[in-house]
Amino acid sequence: MSNTISIQRLGVRYRAVSPRSNGLIMRRIPRLALLLLAAPLTALVAQPTTGPVITSSGAVFDVPNPTFQAPANHEYNVVFEVSRGVEMPAAGSAAPSVALAPNEQLNTMARFLNMHARAGVPRERVKLAAVVHGTAGKDLLDDATFRTRYGSDNPSGPLIRELLDAGVRIILCGQTSMGRDVPRDKLIPGVQVALSAMTAMSVLQAEGYRLNPW
Repeated sequence: MSNTISIQRLGVRYRAVSPRSNGLIMRRIPRLALLLLAAPLTALVAQPTTGPVITSSGAVFDVPNPTFQAPANHEYNVVFEVSRGVEMPAAGSAAPSVALAPNEQLNTMARFLNMHARAGVPRERVKLAAVVHGTAGKDLLDDATFRTRYGSDNPSGPLIRELLDAGVRIILCGQTSMGRDVPRDKLIPGVQVALSAMTAMSVLQAEGYRLNPW
């Protein structure tokens, strides 16, 4: 009978020959082998990365050779409804102790731009718009105003400026502007104001934008 124990993991074979001692077979697998056997395989899992259009946010995975293919001449004219704002401490309270992530729904737009650019879709075939209302309205405030109210720079500011530079239309609901104290002269430059979110959504869809449901 062979007294050899073979263990194979990740293409590496570990062999331990078990000598007999007082009628018992005893052999300890080296500590390094045990650690390797127990270690998580996170290093082998793909990690999302940002770029090439938006670098401050919008991390995505590369998907080689997808089996569902869009037509080569497809136009990606998409409007996103952005209604959920970044949760901030009440005005006048202490600033958050950790850096806050930018608006999640705006980050989705960054992901849309990055993933399609990586997939080889020409930039001119991707046209995005955001209609912002509700608690997300404050996420469009400039840093000076945001800092006065919440004690820190706007965590969505860098992302919003990159989206605007990439040609994304960001439109604030005028009813949110008036009703939630988000004055147009305190907005990040480049943000537009509509009569209402409903108005903007109607006009954009008439222009050929399709509503993204997420």
